[in-house]
Formats: sequence, structure tokens, C-alpha cells
Amino acid sequence: MLIILSMSGTAIGQPSAPQERSMTAVEQVLVPRGGSLEAFYAARAFQVAWMREEQVQGLVEALKGVASDGLNPGDYGADRLLAGYRQALISDEHAQARFDIRATRALYTALRHLHHGKVDPHSIDPQWKVPINERLPTLDRIIQAVETGQLAALFDSVRPAYAPYQRLRQGLTRYRNIQRLGGWPMLPDTGPVLERGVTHPDVAILRKRLAQIGELEVMAADITILPEAKLEAPDPQYFDASLEAAVRRFQDHHLLEMDGIVGPRTREALNVPVDRRIDQIRLNLERARWLMHGLPEAFVLVDIAGYRVSYFRPNGDVWRSRIVVGQPYRRTPSLRSEITHLTVNPTWTVPPTILREDVIPSVRRDPNYLDRRNMQVLTPSGQRLSPGQVNWSNPGNVMIRQAAGPGNALGQVVIRFPNDHLVYLHDTPAQGLFARQRRAFSSGCIRVQGVLELAQLLLDDTGSDRDLRSLLAGGRTRNVSLVEPMPVILHYWTVHPGAGGRLVFRPDIYARDDALLRALDRPLASL
Repeated sequence: MLIILSMSGTAIGQPSAPQERSMTAVEQVLVPRGGSLEAFYAARAFQVAWMREEQVQGLVEALKGVASDGLNPGDYGADRLLAGYRQALISDEHAQARFDIRATRALYTALRHLHHGKVDPHSIDPQWKVPINERLPTLDRIIQAVETGQLAALFDSVRPAYAPYQRLRQGLTRYRNIQRLGGWPMLPDTGPVLERGVTHPDVAILRKRLAQIGELEVMAADITILPEAKLEAPDPQYFDASLEAAVRRFQDHHLLEMDGIVGPRTREALNVPVDRRIDQIRLNLERARWLMHGLPEAFVLVDIAGYRVSYFRPNGDVWRSRIVVGQPYRRTPSLRSEITHLTVNPTWTVPPTILREDVIPSVRRDPNYLDRRNMQVLTPSGQRLSPGQVNWSNPGNVMIRQAAGPGNALGQVVIRFPNDHLVYLHDTPAQGLFARQRRAFSSGCIRVQGVLELAQLLLDDTGSDRDLRSLLAGGRTRNVSLVEPMPVILHYWTVHPGAGGRLVFRPDIYARDDALLRALDRPLASL
């Protein structure tokens, strides 16, 4: 058979062999491969994406904007991108590809940090149990934003959309403005107790300090401007009723006892530098990014450091109340679960830690301890023992259970949700603790003021069709399932927007802030 060859050596009339595509410069320098960067460039046939200076300028502006979220634009090289782009333009294609990948990596890193946080919560809290939503916008949405220059809108789309997050951002801006103006004046570390009726130079400093955070009505007029005028303004050094009211509001926003008196604890809170308050806001914005995505329509939110519980009901109403949480050495954990059932007229089986550290030592000191508290001693199989049968110096493997009744530590009802820490929401006979501003007194579980009302709302809102009062009246210990489970979130904030948008600063009862701040401020490896 005669075969005629073309000048290239290919047989005429025969199909051409497929030509190998040469690798682009982006493919050659993209290391490591895999993940979001390779997907981004694969969708663009591995061509450069940042072809116009206005695109890069838009990225720079978007990256600088994350400062309003408490993040550091320097982590993403925002101040070096334009110079890098201009240098790449006059270099070879491999330098251009390296710049392009660096810009895209900065974009993705910032989007992830802005969406679900820079710090992995597991790295600073090994017991962290709240799942993190890491879902970013679709690849098509990101590519479109890069090509059209709509990066500001892209960044806005990944910020938590909930009002508390926006109010924290606004608060950060407000406190940074105070910082730029030189901060607020400090009271002397030691000084007299300031209260209504007192005249003292520290009162004038107090007025200026409170005015810095919006208490403008306490400012005294400067009589040196118009010495002959009769000005309706307080004596700067006199502690009057309006100043007392402002001090009460300050105390309320810092979880201090609202007595209107500037004693040592209030003076200490007033003297926390504005820089420290800014750091607190920043790290609580980070905590919000861990949590505030895809929240359910209805859920129970336990604010641990704020000693509050909020139930966001399906009808849009919000039920709120005070809570008591775990002591610093028996911390209430952060977790996410679902409320599945209630226990009415509960008995209380003493948890192992409380049994070992509290109850057994009490029995050793007082032989009548168990009787007074209506507690029974049981074997692991549930067989009842007489307390006299137990060697309390070495009791072995015994259980102690408190019978249902008015003195039961769990009160009349327990709200239960599966979790590894065996914590739950419950009633309590110790109602007086709810009157305190700071309420870290429990052994990890959450005592709820007005928990019977909350329990009935949960029954009503989940279609469970049960009357709690009737269940309680029977006196029998029983579990009552919810027809539909209700999501519950336990989380820890040391700053939170209060009524009127004012920020409420809470004591860091579990000493978690410093570790988070160090992690948040740790520089990233070079992009």
C-alpha cells in the first residue's frame, strides 16, 4: 500500500497525533498542588488572574478592610501587593505567575479567616466540641468576583450576617477612635471610695472617663471660658445623682454590682486601658466567626461568661434569663448539641468528681450529711447500702443518689442534651445566687432562673403537647421526650453587645482570653 507523507512526516489522510499542551507558567510554579488554589487555576486553564492594576488595588482595599473585623491586614501582605504587581509586570512570566499565586493565596486565606476564624479553636481548647462551618462561596462566585473587581462584596458575603457581629465591629471602630484621641484618663490606682455626695478631684477624672464612652451628660462645663456666666452644669469634683446613674450603667456593662459606688473593683474596671478593651473586642469577633454561620431558626444559646441563656423561638420571640455556670476549676464547656428530653422530679446521681472532691470529704466530717440531704448510698448495680456499711476512709466503688424533692440539687426539672461532659440545664433550690452579677458557682452544669417556663416553651414549640405542671404534680421521676429535638449551643464570650448597642465587658472567668489573643496576633508564615 502506498503511503504519502506530508512534509512534517504525518501520513496524508491519517488523523494527526494529539499535540501535548505545554504547561503554563502558573502550572510550573504552583506548589504545593491540590486544594483551593489548584481548583481556582484549573478552572481558568492555569492562566494568571490578576491582570489589571485596578483588580489588585481592589484586593488591597478588601484586605485592609479586615482590620474592622479585628484581623491584621499585614498577615495577607496587603501593603506589599501593589508593589509586587508592578515589579512582576516588568519581569518574566514565571515572576508574574508567582505574584499571581501569592495574590490568590492572600485572597483565600483572608476569606477563610473572615468566615470561620484565623485561629483553630481546637488548638487552644482541646475540649472544643462545636463544629466549625468552613464552607466558603462557590468557586464560580470567587472567580467572578476576581474578574469583575467585586471583592468588597465577596468579603461582605463571608462575614457573619448576624447583628451581634456587626455591633462588635461597630464597637471596635468606636474604641479605636477613642484610642486615636489618646485613650481615656485614668483614676489613681488607690484613692477614696467615690459615691454620691462626695467632693474630690478624682470625681472630675471620673466624669471625663465616663464621657469618653458616651456618658456625655456627666461632663462638667469649663467655667474658665465664661467666668461670669451662670452655667447649668455640675461641679466637676462633686459626685451627684446623674454621675451615680452613669456609674451604675458602667457597672452593669462590666458585670459589677450595680451600687453606683466607685470602690476598688469598679476603679479597677475603669482603669483597664482602651488598648486592652480593643483586644477583647477583637478576640470576641474571632469567637463569633467560629460560631455565627448557619445558625438554626430556633435554638437555645448559653452565654457562659455572660451568665445568660437565650431561647430564640420559632415564632421570632426571644426568651432570656439568668444562669449560674461552672466555677473556674469546673468549667462549663463550649459545645453544640440538641435537647432531646426533660427529666421531671429528677433524682441526682452525684458525678464522680463531685463525689470524690466534695461529698465523701463532707461525709467524713459529718456522719449526718447524707440524711440531711436525702441521699442514698448505692452499689454500682443499684443495690442500696447503709452508710454505716461503708468505710468512708476508703469507700471503694459506691454511688450516691439524691432523691427527688424540694432540696434536690437539680430542682424540679432537667433539660437534657447528649454530650461527653455530662452537663445539662436544670432548676435549683439555690435561687439566691441569681441575684449576683457574677455567677460562676456550679460544678459545670447550668442552673437556669425560671427554667420551668423555658421547659414548657420547649414542649410547646416542638409539638410535644405536654403540660409541665401536671407532670410535676404527679411527683414521679420520669423522662419526657421532645417530639422534635431543639438545637442548643454553649459558647464563651467576654464581650457582647448589650441593650442599646453598648458593649458589655465580662470578666474572663476561665482565663481563656490571653491564649486566644496570642494565637490571633501570631504572624502567619509568608504567603
